[in-house]
Parts: sequence; structure tokens; C-alpha cells
Amino acid sequence: MRRRWRSLLLGLWLGWLCGAGVQAAVSVVVVTSEGGAPMAHAAGALISELERGGLARYHILQLTAAELAGAGPRTPKLFVALGSEAANALAAVELRAPVLCALLPRLSFERILRVHGRKPSAQFSALYLDQPLERQLELIRLALPDARRLGVLWGSESFQEASALRAAALAREFKLVEVPVILEGTFFKGLKSVLEDSDVLLALADPQVYNTGSIQNTLLTSFRARVPIVAFSPAYVRAGALLALHATPEQVGRQVAAMVGSALQGKALPAVPVYSQEFTVGVNTHVARALDLKLDGQDLGERLRLREAAP
Repeated sequence: MRRRWRSLLLGLWLGWLCGAGVQAAVSVVVVTSEGGAPMAHAAGALISELERGGLARYHILQLTAAELAGAGPRTPKLFVALGSEAANALAAVELRAPVLCALLPRLSFERILRVHGRKPSAQFSALYLDQPLERQLELIRLALPDARRLGVLWGSESFQEASALRAAALAREFKLVEVPVILEGTFFKGLKSVLEDSDVLLALADPQVYNTGSIQNTLLTSFRARVPIVAFSPAYVRAGALLALHATPEQVGRQVAAMVGSALQGKALPAVPVYSQEFTVGVNTHVARALDLKLDGQDLGERLRLREAAP
């Protein structure tokens, strides 16, 4: 009996030593938000790419944002935050290691910076989930070459992009039809107004404007007006938007892994956050047919990449 207890204690002690060694060897801590399948797919792609690049699995620790507080002090070489909840949790604490935030829109990242009194830097950087305005407008030019009047509904957050969108639209000879819907109760009046004067409606990721309470009526009203919507999420394409330009969770995971790999080799994170280099174009073929359009998402994506690669 005594020998059995000694063996058990020895096993527990060796297990503790191994566990302590693994904890000390952690190079990357991946903190995830609640997000169901998309979050899981992004984290899975990230970890798989890191392992494929030669980083052993025991060098990677994955935690949820809720688990972070109780995880005790960690001294990895890098933290990765997937989603707004995780980014907010890491922004709230002082860390020695740099933090790379991903799977969140630019406006969400900037909101987190304001709340916690931070500025973007190589110590707290981001890979934005949303697509650059220039890329969105180039997609519209490719898919809808006859569209000249570009409609946009401004909420309080998205209005921060007004100057940038005006400049990008002017450079591509779009007439920008702008309607603010910041005040409560003005959304549907503003929607009807912008649809009357627009050839296409560009939906920007502003929860005050596009949310579960407004999206169905927005899509139905635009469809009846025969004004296509170019959106920021594949869910909107499935619901009735003509196009969506977005990065998939797997694409985000792969690009984050590339940035993490560079950081582990001594390269600093970008001091100025960056947009995703990878993207996907989604097309609602039923809406396209109803508008007498023949569009192919893969073809549009390839043409858009070629256009961006051109000198």
C-alpha cells in the first residue's frame, strides 16, 4: 500500500513538473471571445498554421476572455485577441508582451482604445476584420460598372469614416449620396431617401444602422426599389444583399498566424493596424438574377486581386 502511494505521489509530482514546464514554455496566448463557429474556425486555423510553421502545440495556450482573469500571470512572447470581447479584456490589463487583436472591425478596435486610454502601437495592434473602403469601391466598379450614385447611411460610429469615403468616392468618380440616421426614429425615412437617389447602397458595419432590428426591412425595401446592397458580411448576402466583401474566419486565422510567426522571429507588430490582405466576395445569385445581373464571386475576387496587384 505504501509503495502504491509513493508511486502515486511521484506521478503527481512529475505531472506537476511537466505542467510547470509547459506553462513556462508558452510562447503565444490566444484569447477568444464568445462567437460560436466563426470564432472556433478562426482559432483553429490560427493554431493549425502556427503548428505547420513549426511551433509546438504546447507552446500555444488558448483561453476564453472569461478564463483570462483566473488564469494567473502569463509571460508569453505574444498575446492574440480574437474578437472584441477578448481585445477589451486584454486592453484592461497591463501586459509586458505585445497584443495583436483580430476578428474585430476597425471601429470596434478604436472604441476599445478610447475606453482604455490606449493608442495603437507595436505593443497593441490589430488586423481589422472589415475591408478597406478603397477595396469596397473597386468591387462596386467591377460588379456594377454603370453605377454612379453611391448611397450610404451614416450612424454615429460610421460617420468617422465620412472624410475617407468622400475622398475615395471622388477619386473613382462616384457621386456620394449621404444620409445621417443618427437620431432615433430617422432610420427608415433616411433609408427611403437614400434609395431614391442611389444606384447602389454601401452598407458599413455600424450597429446603430445595420442590426437585427433593421436588416430585414432594409433588404426588402432596397429590393423593391431595385437598388442593390453591397454589405460586409456573408450573413447579409444570405439574407438578400447582392454582394458582400469580407474575410472568412479561416482567412483571418491564416493571416494572424503569419503575423505571429514574424513576431516570434523578432519582427515588431505593425504600429499602425492593418486590413486583411485576404478576402472573399459573396454573391446572392437570386438577387443578381432578379436585377438582370450575371455575377460570379470567385471571378470578382480574382479580378479585384489583380487590380490591387497592378502597379
